[in-house]
Amino acid sequence: MNGAAAGQREPQGDAEDEAFALALRIVEALLFASAVPLSAEVLSRSVPAGIAIEPVLAHLAALYRPRGVNLRQVAGGWAFRTAPDLGYLLAAEAEPPRKLSRAALEVLSIIAYHQPVTRAEIEEIRGVATAKGTLDILLEAGWVRLRGRRRSPGRPVTYGTTPGFLDHFGLDRIDDLPGLDELKGAGLVEGRLTRDLGVPVPDDDPSLRDDEDPLGDLFSPLDDGEGGPQQG
Repeated sequence: MNGAAAGQREPQGDAEDEAFALALRIVEALLFASAVPLSAEVLSRSVPAGIAIEPVLAHLAALYRPRGVNLRQVAGGWAFRTAPDLGYLLAAEAEPPRKLSRAALEVLSIIAYHQPVTRAEIEEIRGVATAKGTLDILLEAGWVRLRGRRRSPGRPVTYGTTPGFLDHFGLDRIDDLPGLDELKGAGLVEGRLTRDLGVPVPDDDPSLRDDEDPLGDLFSPLDDGEGGPQQG
């Protein structure tokens, strides 16, 4: 879908051209009206029969590429976003960015790369205790969710990221997160590294793993990974 040619479409019959034009208007309207990214599958349900959604999205993306808003793939779907070079114009109107503590950033990173992960596992990776309030902040931001319960003593809760996390950080898929080579190239990892150091390939598949059970009753006490129920 790169380049203007990606949005071009050879003329067809009058009826098909009219159907394609209608599909463009429908998809454009749905995307502008939606507060969240919409997947190609969802959009395809509303276009006229016989019209493939991929050429429609390619045409719209090319049409809006030079404009003030661009059509982008984010969080596994499609959404209109302000053109990157014009973002500064809206800075005054935008909500103040949510500032996370270093601890919250570390916890968010661990959840993103190691999900599904329990609080005890997060603390083992960080090497320090994690305050419950840190996880609460990430849950309230909509970037982290409760996934299930680990099939281990105490059945601690497992955490994972959300589509909101992808949308906020401009990611289409969780594996768009940088790997070790990219982190080194950006200067975020320096010095000599141990041979066994690696960055796991993140996976946010919503399906429960073999070692996870459903959450069940959310109002029942949840083990916080320290052998006792979380306090409200």
